[in-house]
Amino acid sequence: MRSVTPVILLICAAVATQAASSEYAAEPHLPIVPRTADEAARIDAVTAPPTDFSAPETFEENPAGAATVRARTTADAFSQSSGNIPFERELDFKVGNGLFKKLWVSSPSSTKASDGLGPVYNARSCQRCHVKDGRGKMPEDDGAGLFLRLSVPQSGPADSEIGRYLEALDGDVPRAMPHPVYGAQLQDHAVQGVPAEGQMTVRYEPREVALSGGDSVTLHDPVYGIEAPGYGPLGDTTMISPRLAPQMIGLGLLEAIPAADILANADPYDADGDGISGRAQIVWSHEFDRPMLGRFGWKAGNPTIREQAASAFAGDIGISSPLFTDGFGECTARQDACVTAPHGDGDARETEIDAEGLDLVTFYSRNLAVPARRDIDDPEVLRGKQVFHETGCASCHTPKFVTHRLEDQPEQSFQLIWPMTDMLLHDMGDGLADNRPELRATGREWRTAPLWGLGMTRQVSGAEHYLHDGRARSILEAVMWHGGEAAAAKTRVAEMPKPDRDALIRYLESL
Repeated sequence: MRSVTPVILLICAAVATQAASSEYAAEPHLPIVPRTADEAARIDAVTAPPTDFSAPETFEENPAGAATVRARTTADAFSQSSGNIPFERELDFKVGNGLFKKLWVSSPSSTKASDGLGPVYNARSCQRCHVKDGRGKMPEDDGAGLFLRLSVPQSGPADSEIGRYLEALDGDVPRAMPHPVYGAQLQDHAVQGVPAEGQMTVRYEPREVALSGGDSVTLHDPVYGIEAPGYGPLGDTTMISPRLAPQMIGLGLLEAIPAADILANADPYDADGDGISGRAQIVWSHEFDRPMLGRFGWKAGNPTIREQAASAFAGDIGISSPLFTDGFGECTARQDACVTAPHGDGDARETEIDAEGLDLVTFYSRNLAVPARRDIDDPEVLRGKQVFHETGCASCHTPKFVTHRLEDQPEQSFQLIWPMTDMLLHDMGDGLADNRPELRATGREWRTAPLWGLGMTRQVSGAEHYLHDGRARSILEAVMWHGGEAAAAKTRVAEMPKPDRDALIRYLESL
């Protein structure tokens, strides 16, 4: 019986998860047209893994389907609109871009449409973190793209809808809650008369890792701290997690991947025995008041682009919206100076950014285009693609999906896309662990990052910083930080012949 019991437990757990998934897989934010049986068969064929690496696959040059744009050679390569955007929506994209770049000011101000900053905040605009719509700049580059998430261990039963839902689904596992004084994020700036929450510090301890063929790579172990806490000590139980602002391209296409297709790749109990155990993140939608599949953020903590934008307005800039209505942003009730400071809400807009403004920023974010691939028929790139698949990288960085067929959203409708992500949570090992649970994600789990646009990072951002906190200064460094479920693939990369490793990096640079 001992050998049968684990199997029974796995079956029971899988059945329970499948039953629950019909609820959190709902997609009320998308105008979906159901697929036909013929379309489903065509999709299965076109998204099958490649078997011939002697030439590029059909349409591989266009990673975003018809939404793909020409690859510019300037820093504006990530700032173009979807290649198939209707002419009449170009103005919406440009106005959304203006709101994305807008510098917010403190209240009271004569510029009523732009006041309400903070009172505590990390940046004055979206663009300040997502520079040129790419990755955030690091503190050493005088950037505002890196900040700290904060939490403390959850004590007692869950007191939120999502907490109770996850407890019913997953049982009693370690969870976290926002810091009772400092909230869910450390804001390092504040308006006049209000203390900032504190200043993040980071230093790096370099170590060299040997590779085959006489190569080596230097990894940089980060050590984080908080200085000058403005509202008293944070306490010994405080958990911190650094987050670098990610690039913005292709978000609308990621949102349009059918939830069922993402969940089809989930294997939380590693039933197939390949060592890869992708899990779906589950979040509570503030807009739709229900559990939904998490898609956006380093731990997939938001279900839609609109909620991701609204949460960033609240946490990063201190701007209220129809989804997060507090005029004081993300500060807590125990921060009296922040709560009682002047705010920019309560006028004709009601919130500091109104529904129309939030929708325009959402539209802009949804339609930041993915540039075309480069050098896809280069022999070394083709060899690197084969190495990528043979090494096991594609087990998490799933190359292809076909998006939903959508009404009134032609830019994302029924496109064959190549985002190189399964959108699932994976255990990445001790080296990348932040040891901070977030909803369903453990302290070792992260959402697989999309790889499209990877090779244009330096061109757009002026420097290379990868992974959730920017610690990796090259693609090879990022690969060598992989652990946990990716440890075997990382070891293969370290031990493979140098020409194969060089070809792999060349392929990743072509994305």
